[in-house]
Amino acid sequence: MTLWNGSYPFYPGANACFPFDTTRAVIITIFLSILATFIIILPGIRGRGRLFWFLRLVIGLFVGAAVLTTQFTKDWETGWVQANTSYKSFSSAVVNADIGLHIGLEGVNITLKGNPVNQINETINYNEHFSWSFDANYDRSYSEGLQKGLPNPILYVAEKFTTQSPCAVHRQYRISGHYASATLWLAFCTWFISILLFSMSLLLHGGYMLLLTATLILFSLLFFFTMRNTPRCPIQFGPVSLQTNYGESFWLTLVTGLLCLLLGLGIIILNSVQPEKLKLIFNLDKRKGAEEVWDKPCLPADPSCSVQDVLMVPLGELCEVTATQL
Repeated sequence: MTLWNGSYPFYPGANACFPFDTTRAVIITIFLSILATFIIILPGIRGRGRLFWFLRLVIGLFVGAAVLTTQFTKDWETGWVQANTSYKSFSSAVVNADIGLHIGLEGVNITLKGNPVNQINETINYNEHFSWSFDANYDRSYSEGLQKGLPNPILYVAEKFTTQSPCAVHRQYRISGHYASATLWLAFCTWFISILLFSMSLLLHGGYMLLLTATLILFSLLFFFTMRNTPRCPIQFGPVSLQTNYGESFWLTLVTGLLCLLLGLGIIILNSVQPEKLKLIFNLDKRKGAEEVWDKPCLPADPSCSVQDVLMVPLGELCEVTATQL
């Protein structure tokens, strides 16, 4: 095979990565739009109840956005290494590049970025995704990468996760990722139910539902933890190796789970110890005060009573009727 303008003609162009995750951007945009919509009605809430209402809104939207976003992110486990490595098959060219491995719940992303980006008359900036979800075939994606002639570092890393690899980590990653994703979807549903319960002033039941949400989130981390702690398969590039650690999505999920746990426990404890303060936080004290004033019997002799209040007095308490001259 001969060169064509300094490159092998059967190799396609680089599949460069987007500057941002489009799925994450869409989810964040939706939740920010909801936040902006509710902020418009914020001036209509009086007193310190406005602050409590705003805090509940921000925390609730943060939990929902975090649980939903981490479903689609690809940085639960990440690793980078800089190495001098061969670039493509049938070529002795060696490039200096950053090689990244980003593992999510549904697959793995492998990036290759040259230092500098332009080397050997090519732009070295690749980002390839290989899915192991139940509706995808990882081995087929790997075979298609071989047919396209992807760079050797990407194929070398992707081969570690195939079903035929001696590393034997494909099944663990696939099953653990599936169960972690399923528990996160359940956590999103229980979060939504807790929002509905709080809106109906069922505070204790909402606290229980938040505890269930926290439990499901922490269980998803446990599933991923078992996957992460399988025997490590070395990914070696000459004298250096590619090591991975927990990524941003893992820590964000952990923070969200602990936040739901603290909020759920706090609501349950306040409901049993100081229910008045809990009602104050959820702006229910004014309603209670109005009900107390409405239910309080009022005698006609009381100067603070109005004519409407007199009409609500039981017949047994009516001792005298006063008339007002027009």
